[in-house]
Amino acid sequence: MRTVSWEGDAVRIIDQRKLPLTLEYSLCRDYGEVAEAIRDMAVRGAPAIGATAAYGMALAARQFCGLDKEQFLLKLEDAARELASTRPTAVNLFWALGEIERVIEENRGRDNESLFLKIFEAAEKIAGEDVLTNKKIGEYGNGIVPREASILTHCNTGSLATVEFGTALGIIRAAHRAGKDIHVFADETRPRLQGARLTAWELVRENIPATLIPDNAAGYLMKKGKIDLVLVGADRIALNGDTANKIGTYALAVLARENQVPFYVAAPTTTIDFEIASGEEIQVEERDRKEVTHVGGVQIAPEGIGVYNPAFDITPARYIKGIITEKGIVNYPYEGKLDHLKG
Repeated sequence: MRTVSWEGDAVRIIDQRKLPLTLEYSLCRDYGEVAEAIRDMAVRGAPAIGATAAYGMALAARQFCGLDKEQFLLKLEDAARELASTRPTAVNLFWALGEIERVIEENRGRDNESLFLKIFEAAEKIAGEDVLTNKKIGEYGNGIVPREASILTHCNTGSLATVEFGTALGIIRAAHRAGKDIHVFADETRPRLQGARLTAWELVRENIPATLIPDNAAGYLMKKGKIDLVLVGADRIALNGDTANKIGTYALAVLARENQVPFYVAAPTTTIDFEIASGEEIQVEERDRKEVTHVGGVQIAPEGIGVYNPAFDITPARYIKGIITEKGIVNYPYEGKLDHLKG
């Protein structure tokens, strides 16, 4: 299932706000619509955001081809800034934009049409490599999944969070296809319910045995010995292994440590921020209060109540047994190991 692709003169995305009730595709015809789709979480998940932003830059290049070279390049800078402003935590966004900016710099001497084609080719490469990368993550990750296992996962890390295959859910998919007897516990993932709406939808769609649980049930299940493994994704990983992921991940990691359950992060190497030493340097996005006070547009909290709504938290590296990438599994401790994955 392809989450994002180029179609004619537009970027085609699955509108994830409509799931699980409706599978609806939307067309973004300019980079502003791409930026809004990312900002409003019509498309979400760090790898999917990166690929979509790259396609957004291709749309901008196509849109402004008719301008003189100086104005054309200025418009591309504007587009990059707008796309970069959409989600501050997911490093794949900035990595993908950096790749496009490198292509622009290397091809500044070309005419506008040729430069558009170079940007488009780079966006297609980013999207295509994401599919291959996640399949490799699935292969490596499958190696740590027992023949029989109950796996807890958080938020959505499947096809919908990437271009096609998935990271943590990609590992689950690979284990299922390998014939392993697995059962998935997907927590609901408040406040936007990505587990209930998206992960559960993907699991049902692929006939993977699964149970949806309230977020607060995870610790109880671990204590009862019902969870063998926790697999989560990531939005940004520091060089020491500290990991930013959907809010609630840190609590799961602590519970897993308390109950001796292995806790793994699955992410492509593009999710590693090679410029930061620790999670202290990661900016955590805070989102609209209505995500907490409303569910499905229905108000559930009283007017006047204060709201704190961080979209992510930071899990210290010491809670993470291993980080599963397309280049293999890196085990804790991570100092001096992750930087070797660059390039």
